[in-house]
Amino acid sequence: MNATVNAVCYTSKTLKNGEHPIMLRVTKNGKRKYISLGISVHVKNWDFKKDEPKPNCPNKDYIKKIILDKESEYQTQILEFKISQKNYTASSLINATKQTVITKTVQEFYTELIAYYKSINKVGNASIYRNSFNSLKSFKETDNLDFLFSEIDSEWLNQYEKWLVNRNNAETTMSLLFRTLRSAFNKAIEQKIVRKEDYPFNSFKMSKFSVKTRKRAITKEDIKKVIELDVTSESEMMQLSRDIFIFSYLQSGINLTDIANLKYENIIDNRLQYIRQKTNRLINIPLQKEALRILQKYYYTEAILNDYVFPILNRKIHVTGMQKFNRIHKIMGKVNINLKEIAKKANIEANLTTYVARHTYATVLKRSGVNTSIISESLGHSSEKVTQIYLDSFENSQIDEAMKNLL
Repeated sequence: MNATVNAVCYTSKTLKNGEHPIMLRVTKNGKRKYISLGISVHVKNWDFKKDEPKPNCPNKDYIKKIILDKESEYQTQILEFKISQKNYTASSLINATKQTVITKTVQEFYTELIAYYKSINKVGNASIYRNSFNSLKSFKETDNLDFLFSEIDSEWLNQYEKWLVNRNNAETTMSLLFRTLRSAFNKAIEQKIVRKEDYPFNSFKMSKFSVKTRKRAITKEDIKKVIELDVTSESEMMQLSRDIFIFSYLQSGINLTDIANLKYENIIDNRLQYIRQKTNRLINIPLQKEALRILQKYYYTEAILNDYVFPILNRKIHVTGMQKFNRIHKIMGKVNINLKEIAKKANIEANLTTYVARHTYATVLKRSGVNTSIISESLGHSSEKVTQIYLDSFENSQIDEAMKNLL
């Protein structure tokens, strides 16, 4: 008797988010085994008669693809057992299938990965993997990466590194490209597309790439010059560029993406409370006096809580993740160009960018004697996760007190 394999919404277990895991049920000779697919769904989004996600289920296509891929693995193994006339149980079928590697090219995997991040509006992640994908295609001098991850070994990586060096790529760029490739390789291992034994990054060390950048912070005095600079006769975009720079510096180095996504609902009792896009962590900081003045400048009486604070995004126009990403990317280019002009007008001998405001925030506080644990140097140089861990462990009052040193 052949085994039957089908996906089910496992209602016997409820996750913290209220969803139920989707499991693969393997039945043979009346015995059942369940295998987690690593995805979950609300009962309202699952068709229990057809054992599949309903048409209105979020990420329906992605969920169905995972199910179909996994079912295909088991059907392939069942066929192999049948051809070889081997007896098997539900347990031995599962064990044999776990060792099976799915044949999927680097081209197919990257294409699916980019599409997935687009489908969940993680446009930044999609962009990073797309850049890696395009770099690999240029390296291989082809539009189709029709080879397997198992073909990527330490020698392959060395050749890729040599190719990048010959094209004068900065070490920070190479570090990002290799980290992205390593991330893709790890995801391929998780999806059984390549074996753990083929992992090439144990011998190829990426610590060789220097990711240190030249000092970008300016002084507190230079910050005051930017604040005091009269730009009232300049274009609205020039004024917005200056305001974004100052707002970022005063408000804990908030980056342009988070500034663009700020809504009036994020302003509560003269505090700024928002979820950081990159780390998905809650930021809760006091609004500085000058920052409040900037916010007041862009306030309009018809505004509702769901409206964006700064004139960067429009909730009626910029709806999808891609639309928001493209708009912010376009504005960032204009802002950084304007900041160069602002630096000249303010007699500042530095290349002002939005990142300089973030870096200066951390540096000024450090020079003022604020506890390094609160403002960790990694805010601009290494792991931002470390900074967030430190910040999370302090009371708001401690961070509030530290921010008094900004001006």
